[in-house]
Amino acid sequence: MTSVALKRRLSERLPAYSGFAAVLSGAGLPIYIYAPKFYADTYGVSLTALGAVLFGLRLFDVVQDPVLGWVSERLRGARSAAVTAGAVLLALSMIGLFAIAPPISPIWWFGLTITGLFTAFSFLTINFYAQGVAKASDLRGGHVRLAAWRETGALLGVCIAAVSPTLLGEAFAQPFALFAWGFAGAAIAAALAMIPEWRSDGAQSPTPISHILKDRLARRLLILALVNAAPLAVSSTLFLFFVESRLMAPGWEGPLLVLFFLAAAASAPVWGALANRYDAKRVLMGAMVMAIISFAFVLMLGTGDQWAFAAICIVSGATIGADLTLLPALFSKRMAQISPNGGQGFGLWSLVTKFTLAFAAVTLLPVLELNGFQAGTDNAETALWTLTLLYALVPCVLKLVALGLLSATNLKED
Repeated sequence: MTSVALKRRLSERLPAYSGFAAVLSGAGLPIYIYAPKFYADTYGVSLTALGAVLFGLRLFDVVQDPVLGWVSERLRGARSAAVTAGAVLLALSMIGLFAIAPPISPIWWFGLTITGLFTAFSFLTINFYAQGVAKASDLRGGHVRLAAWRETGALLGVCIAAVSPTLLGEAFAQPFALFAWGFAGAAIAAALAMIPEWRSDGAQSPTPISHILKDRLARRLLILALVNAAPLAVSSTLFLFFVESRLMAPGWEGPLLVLFFLAAAASAPVWGALANRYDAKRVLMGAMVMAIISFAFVLMLGTGDQWAFAAICIVSGATIGADLTLLPALFSKRMAQISPNGGQGFGLWSLVTKFTLAFAAVTLLPVLELNGFQAGTDNAETALWTLTLLYALVPCVLKLVALGLLSATNLKED
C-alpha cells in the first residue's frame, strides 16, 4: 500500500465508526438478553412484569424516536456536544442498571434505568446512522463499505458484551457490576474518538417525516426491517432460557452467544463483498433462506444437543450478519436520495427495530409463564415444548413473511 493510499485510509476514520458501533450494540441486544434474567434471578421480579415494562418503553419510543430524529436534524453545530452528553447518559444508566442495588422497588428501578439507557441508545443510534449517510457519500465503496465496517464493529461489540458477564463471573462475585463500569469507560472513549466526525450540512433543510413515509420504497424498507428483525428479537429474548432449560446446558450460554455473534461479525464483510459483486436483494434473500433452514433444525433439539445447537448458532449467526449489514445499507442509500440529513429516517428505523424486541418480551414471556415455565427450575415437558416452539417455529414463520416482502420489493425505484 502506497503512502498516499495509507493516508487516505487513515483519513477515512472508519475504525472510529466500528468502535462507536461496538459500544451501541453492547448497550442494545445483550442487555435485552441479560437484564430481564438478571432482575428475575437477583431480585425476584416476575417475567411478566419485566415484559410489560419493556413493552411500555417501546410504546414510549413510538413518540420518542421520531422526536429524537427531529432534534437530530436540527442540532447542526451542537451535534458533537449533544452526542457526548448522550454517551454520558448511556454510561450512567448502565451503571445504575447493573452496578447499583435498587434504592427503590426493583421493578421501578429497572424501568427508570432502562428508560435512560434506551433513550440515550436511541439518540446516539439515530445520530450515528444519520451521520453515516453523509459519510458514505464521500467514501470509496459508499454505503455498503461503511455498513461493513460499522456492522462488523457492532457485532464484535455484541460478542464482548455477551461473554463479559460469563467470563467475569468465573473470577468475581459481581460480574454484572464490573461489566457496567467497563462499558461506561468504553462508551466515553468511543464518544471522544468520534468527535471529529459529528458534522451537519447546514445547506440541507430538515426533512418532514411525512415525506419519508410517503416514499414507497422507504416505507417498504421500514416494514421489512420490522418483520425481519422480529426473528432475532424472539431468539434473543428466549436464548438463555432455551440453553439452560431445553438443552439442559447451564454454563454454555456465554460461549454459544459469542459463537453466534462471532459468526455474524465474521460474515459481515463477506456479505458486503457479495452485495458489491452480485445483486444485494438476491444475496439477502439467500441469507433469509439459510436462516429459515437453521431455525427449522432447532425444532429437533433436546437435552444434551448443545453441540448441534452450536453448529446452528454458526449458520444462523452468519445470516444475521447479512441482515445487519445489507438492510441498513439499503435504507441509508434511500435516505441519501430523499432525506440527506437522515435524522428523521433513522428515528423511524430505530423505532421499528427496537419495537420488535419489546413486542417479543411482552408476548413471549407471559406465554411461557402461562404454560408453566419457570426459569432456573425443572419444567414439565409441555412447558419445554412451548419454549421450543416459541424459539424456533415463530422465527421460521416470521422469516418466511420477510422473504415474501423482500421478493415483492423493487429496490431500484426512483
